[in-house]
Amino acid sequence: MAKSRFEYVKQFERENYLLPDTYIVIRVDGKGFHKFSQEYEFDKPNDIRALNVMNRAAQAVVESYSDVLMAYGDSDEYSFLLRKNCQLYERREMKLITMFSSMISTNYFYFWNEEFPEKKLKQSRLPNFDARAVLYPNFALIKDYFSWRQVDCHINNLYNTTFWALVLKGGMTPQEAENRLIGTVASDKNEILFSQFGINYNNEPEIFKKGTIIMRELDEEDSRDEKELSARQKQRIDKKRKKAEIKLLHEDLITSETFWSSRPWLSS
Repeated sequence: MAKSRFEYVKQFERENYLLPDTYIVIRVDGKGFHKFSQEYEFDKPNDIRALNVMNRAAQAVVESYSDVLMAYGDSDEYSFLLRKNCQLYERREMKLITMFSSMISTNYFYFWNEEFPEKKLKQSRLPNFDARAVLYPNFALIKDYFSWRQVDCHINNLYNTTFWALVLKGGMTPQEAENRLIGTVASDKNEILFSQFGINYNNEPEIFKKGTIIMRELDEEDSRDEKELSARQKQRIDKKRKKAEIKLLHEDLITSETFWSSRPWLSS
């Protein structure tokens, strides 16, 4: 690009480069999705087609970036784990969060048309997402982070399942159902579901209770420290990451050590 006397304004631009040798988690959240779900009349308490839209959009992001080793999401939220040594966009924070949020938004729009061909999106109520990047210095914190998100999924889903059972099957108004659940704990909600509606929460679909894990499945060879590898070895491993099988899982991240121990490349 030709230089001009106006180019000095570029000096005002600032980049925030994320710390090296740390795990990056990029969390993407829907903006105003409560009103969005009302506008398009999502099934309550869970709309499987809406979840499919979000999962397919997130999977498209994972497929686009080989540095993303794992993603976890439920409802209108997804968290993406980037490998510790990734240099995607030179680890520029603004570039990362804008690309991830825009890719989720565009892919959500695309897959919406496939999952909901009878519901055209209105210009006045379009899907919008924002994103943030968080750094974690060790893998123990990564495990706790994803456990936190899955616990949040469980708490919200148990509440919503009970709330909408009271409304749709119990004949309560939303305000009455909300008042009924004030002060209740998990065992109380399970009892309401079973005694009043014959619903055993344990038999609810795993995708609703545990959310969705999108996993790039590699092998143990990829767990070697990249600092000890040659440039050619790094290129070979990167090709393997790009070709790796991507799976959608609905598994326990909180109490299952097998999930983490069987995938050593996540922490390498």
